[in-house]
Amino acid sequence: MEKILRKIERAIPKKLYHFLQPYYHLLLAIIGTTIYLNPSRRLYVIAVTGTKGKSSTVEFINAVLEASGKKTALLSTIRFKVGEHSRPNKYKMTMPGRFFTQEFLHEASDAKCKYAIIEMTSEGARFFRHVGVELDALVFTNLSPEHIESHGSFAKYKKAKLRLANHLAKSKKLFRLSIANLDNEHAPAFLIGDVEKNIGYSLKDVQIISETEDSSEIIYKGEKIKIPLPGKFNISNALAAITLGRELNIPIGHIKEGIEGLSLIRGRVEKINEGQDFTVVVDYAHTDDSLRKLYEAFPSSRKIAVLGSTGGGRDSWKRPVLGKIADELCSEIIITNEDPYDEDPLKIINEVASGVTAHTPQIIIDRREAIACAISLAKKGDVILISGKGTDPYIMGPNGTKIIWDDASVAHEELRKKIGERSTKYE
Repeated sequence: MEKILRKIERAIPKKLYHFLQPYYHLLLAIIGTTIYLNPSRRLYVIAVTGTKGKSSTVEFINAVLEASGKKTALLSTIRFKVGEHSRPNKYKMTMPGRFFTQEFLHEASDAKCKYAIIEMTSEGARFFRHVGVELDALVFTNLSPEHIESHGSFAKYKKAKLRLANHLAKSKKLFRLSIANLDNEHAPAFLIGDVEKNIGYSLKDVQIISETEDSSEIIYKGEKIKIPLPGKFNISNALAAITLGRELNIPIGHIKEGIEGLSLIRGRVEKINEGQDFTVVVDYAHTDDSLRKLYEAFPSSRKIAVLGSTGGGRDSWKRPVLGKIADELCSEIIITNEDPYDEDPLKIINEVASGVTAHTPQIIIDRREAIACAISLAKKGDVILISGKGTDPYIMGPNGTKIIWDDASVAHEELRKKIGERSTKYE
């Protein structure tokens, strides 16, 4: 199907293709809803949207619901889960098209799931992939510049996100709930008057009693809760789930159990451990704000950045900005390939490197070699931060080509090689 669509795209004028593309997806969404008999009506559907933190927030919400004994389904950038069965998302898109969401919801309904948690994106909304999914609740995490070239402007990007808030308002569900992060200036736009309840959450709602490079501990309404992932951004993601849980009348004990039990989210501040005396982290951070927050989550460690060079054909404005942030907060910087698509990868890398002025970055196009180089540079107590891809399953090249990839697996492999070399050296 991808090859057919690429041929169609080349065969007709670009303007006409881009004009017709959303309506093609709208038609598919309507057909899918009809074929699968509108399964969202048989589930409590929670949508999570925002620029950053969506996947982690989905996982925190799922953990809270499961701790309270609820059977859940989950659709996110990281994985698809129905009940006890989970599989990785290998589509390189959060909301796959061609009936996928409706088929997923139908499967969840047949499996007797009560809740479905769906990560929804601006691109998904732009292509009407949310159509036919009747929402009970919408959680808004934050909004910052992203996908600007794809949407045309930040205003259009925000408008695409707001389609999801308007979609909630049009839902036929009996009690519609909107939850928004008040620490973000755009939250008021997502707290809309046409739903039964709007509620905000904020870091001001909690007392942070400890923060380490492994976890945080907060007091929320008199209850002490440990968040087993680092960074204030994870406190905020957990707080979204806590707020929703309270609104769903889940006892605080179950909420606490769910939050404290979530020690790993794949590709999101994921620590890679092979017994080494330094820390290796894989994270999806690919915006300027998320990259800064990732680095700031490790304030006391010497940082080695393996910096993804951003996807080809998109958001070229942020390339030097990412380089500048790494320059400011890291001691060693390795800039490598990410998803060049049809762009020259070296050109992208050099644009990232233009933001690095205080250090001399290493340019290593091969991503495996870049990770191996970072490991060779690491000393006891250092932290290597491999950013940009998270759980992305491929490196995307020209003309739709792709290489199977997983940052975490490669990091494990290169660590084992290094540890093996050290063992041999001292035998």
